Amino acid sequence: MMNTQVRWDSMDIDQLCVNALRVLTIDAIERAKSGHPGMPLGAADMAYVLWTRFLKHNPRDPRWPNRDRFILSAGHGSMLLYALLHLTGYDLPLEELKRFRQWGSRTPGHPEYDPDLGVEMTTGPLGQGFATGVGMAIAERWLRHYFNRPGFPLVDHYVYAIVSDGDLMEGISHEAASFAGHQRLGRLIYLYDDNHISIDGPTSLAFTEDVAARFEAYGWHVQKVDGHDREAVAQAIARAREVQDKPSLIMARTHIGYGSPHKQDTAEVHGAPLGPEEARLTKERLGWPPDKEFFVPERVYEHMRQAITRGEAWEKEWQQMWEKYRATYPELAAQFEQFLKRELPPDWDADMPVFEPGQQLATRKASGKVLNAIAPRVLNLVSGSADLTPSNQTYLHGYGDLSPEQPTARNIHYGVREHAMAAAINGMVLHGGLIPYGGTFLVFSDYLRPSLRLAALMKIPSIFVFTHDSLWLGEDGPTHQPVEHIPSLRAMPNLTVIRPSDATEVVEAWRYILTHQDEGPMALLLTRQGVPVLDRSVLASAAGLHRGAYVLAEAEGGAPRLLLLATGSEVHLALGARDVLQQRGIPTRVVAMPSWEIFERQPQSYREEVLPPEVTARLAVEAAMPLGWERYVGTQGDVIGVEQFGASAPYKVLMEHFGFTVENIVARAEALLSRTE
Repeated sequence: MMNTQVRWDSMDIDQLCVNALRVLTIDAIERAKSGHPGMPLGAADMAYVLWTRFLKHNPRDPRWPNRDRFILSAGHGSMLLYALLHLTGYDLPLEELKRFRQWGSRTPGHPEYDPDLGVEMTTGPLGQGFATGVGMAIAERWLRHYFNRPGFPLVDHYVYAIVSDGDLMEGISHEAASFAGHQRLGRLIYLYDDNHISIDGPTSLAFTEDVAARFEAYGWHVQKVDGHDREAVAQAIARAREVQDKPSLIMARTHIGYGSPHKQDTAEVHGAPLGPEEARLTKERLGWPPDKEFFVPERVYEHMRQAITRGEAWEKEWQQMWEKYRATYPELAAQFEQFLKRELPPDWDADMPVFEPGQQLATRKASGKVLNAIAPRVLNLVSGSADLTPSNQTYLHGYGDLSPEQPTARNIHYGVREHAMAAAINGMVLHGGLIPYGGTFLVFSDYLRPSLRLAALMKIPSIFVFTHDSLWLGEDGPTHQPVEHIPSLRAMPNLTVIRPSDATEVVEAWRYILTHQDEGPMALLLTRQGVPVLDRSVLASAAGLHRGAYVLAEAEGGAPRLLLLATGSEVHLALGARDVLQQRGIPTRVVAMPSWEIFERQPQSYREEVLPPEVTARLAVEAAMPLGWERYVGTQGDVIGVEQFGASAPYKVLMEHFGFTVENIVARAEALLSRTE
């Protein structure tokens, strides 16, 4: 515990600033009557050292491309980040700290992605920041080797994070740490707030492994320091920066709730305000005026806001280099700007494949052909798969496998690490410059869902390719056959789910995904089994996918009496059923609905044009739990879906058993008509 005789007005500037960080945290949490004071009080020393002595950033331009990235993976300690942003001069006035955790404030309970404020990502779910930083480091290394030339270090920065005991317990950190060590990501430096306390009590209740040995085994450079010895922390960061062939973990032993006379080193200080009396005593112990709220000495602002001067100088120097680079390497410079803006070259889709009607082709295979047609033109398109590359058809042929020896290769082998893969994709997107996508089976979207959810929360254009999208996977059985996954993905706000019906729709799906990067993450759902390429000279153009749903085959012989709605491979069954129904004198319209989310973004007039309100006989066909279809079939409609787990059998046997046949669709349609007419 620090010397209680030292008052704020006689402290050295470093201690004064560190304690300002602590007291701002105390006051904001006390005013909000909620929050997590323990971590900011304990981690303030090392955060201060990082931000004032190492972190390359410009508070006046938070989007400067060559800034260091800082992630507060321990997002519950958000007030530490807000205090740092405020004191160093970002657009975060003191009034916003006073509105901590209140409606509409820029200081929510956990950090929320705000690139104009300097918040690099949304954190809170533990382990996510840790894993996302790995993706940022991949992007930094890729762009550095792709664009830098002798004398022109255009891309030259680090990825830092403060991580907690909880981060290191979460499974995603194990996946990500193993992958980062394998890739030897030397620009990745994590400060581990090793305070020995979690919500339940001492970490010894559940966390007794040798963390240093674990990370050394992963291939990390590991150091141990006293997290309150600022000079020791500075030396450790400096050493970590010198290690260019390993990611670094600095184990900083700290005291949670540092300065609190009665709550330091207890679980009680983790997630609740100190309380008025303990807050007053802690301020006194820190040498702060106990009765002043949000008091920041002017000396603190003067010192901390040197970050503005340093940042502007760094950026000015970089801009001068950029101008010379642009004159020397104009084509590379134009490409650099294009990459950072996520712009596509004018002819990016000029070589899209054309598929012959009637050809049997799995949509996953069509996707692979599309990606390899795009790759020679979209040079920052980076593929990936969680050890399912041949099955997902995600590989970009001729572009190498990412490794320390091939840092600009465009195929990433994540191993069986779906969760870390998704977080790394998010990290590459957040860093900027690359267009990454990753593949796995749809059923294994469960393994990466938290990272997918964060992408949706941040509304960033991460791309997820989910193949083997139904029971028609067949013999592998129910463990590998998705049933509830499609509706569960549709239930996620800000996520666009696209399930194409044939190869031609796959072409349009990729066109949509790459030209609508402002609409958040995309999930592309693809078949394992072959499906026929539809004859678009007879049926509607696949460009209808860009509206989410469209009339694929119109009713003949009058206005439609029946609507058949379907997605993916089941569209073909709906078309077959329509032929039978038409022969029986029932005018039937088939509506392909590859994306509910895109359809919902269309004007009401278009949606009613596709699904006329007066036609109440509506039958939906989809090999998944039928949840949600009531939105489109209404109270009088019907759904052929799957309401149980699958089985191990050839997929055609499963289709018949579960009622996905033309005959059953016709029977259900006729029964529906008899009830509604």
